[in-house]
Amino acid sequence: MLESQVYQCPYCGESAETLLDLSAGDQQYIEDCPVCCRPIVFDLHTDGIDWTLDVRGEND
Repeated sequence: MLESQVYQCPYCGESAETLLDLSAGDQQYIEDCPVCCRPIVFDLHTDGIDWTLDVRGEND
C-alpha cells in the first residue's frame, strides 16, 4: 500500500513529495532532496494502517 506524503527539507526548507510503502513495516532510508540534493533521513513507523514520518538531516 503506497501513500503519498509531502514533507519539508530540513536543509533548504522546500516542500517535496515522497511515496511511503506502508506494507513494508517500519523503515529508515535516505533520499536526496530534489531541490538542494542534500541527503535526508526518513524514519517511517507504521502498522500498515496508521503511520508517522519523521524527516531529518543526515547529521542531526
